[in-house]
Amino acid sequence: MARKPQPGRIAANRRAYRNYEILEELDAGLALLGWEVKALRANRASLAEAFVAIRDREAWLTGANFAPLPHASAHPPPVPDRSRKLLLHRNQIDRLAGKVQQRGLTLIPLALYWSGSKVKLRIGLGRGRKQYDKRRLDQERDWQREKQRLARHRAQGRS
Repeated sequence: MARKPQPGRIAANRRAYRNYEILEELDAGLALLGWEVKALRANRASLAEAFVAIRDREAWLTGANFAPLPHASAHPPPVPDRSRKLLLHRNQIDRLAGKVQQRGLTLIPLALYWSGSKVKLRIGLGRGRKQYDKRRLDQERDWQREKQRLARHRAQGRS
C-alpha cells in the first residue's frame, strides 16, 4: 500500500534514506521570498537534487527547486533554483561544519514541512552508502515485508 502524505509535509527527499546512512537529524528554518511561500503552499517544491552547503559560517540550501506559480510577481523575476539561507544558531552551524570536515559526512535535506505558519527543513547528517550496502538494505526490507505477509496469512488461518 502506498504511503499517505503526512499533514504539513510539503516535499520529501525520498532517495535520502536509501543513498545515505542518516546519523543525526536537525530542523532549520528557511529565509524565503513571498513567491516561494506561495509556491510551497501549492506544493510546488522538489528536493531531489538539493544539498546543504556551509559557506562563510552560514548554511545554504542549494539545488532545491521551488516552481513559481504562473501568476507570481515578475519583479524581481522568480529564480526557482536559487540558494536559500538556512536559519540555524551559530553553534549548530559550527558543530555541523566540524563533523562534515573531520569525519567526511554530508548534510542532506530530508523534508520540507510547515510548523505553524513557518517553513522548516529537516536536515540529515549522513554518510554515503556503497552499492553493496544498498543491495543488502533492499534485501532486508524485502525479507521484512515477506515475514509480515506470511504472518498475516498465518493469522487469517491460511497455510
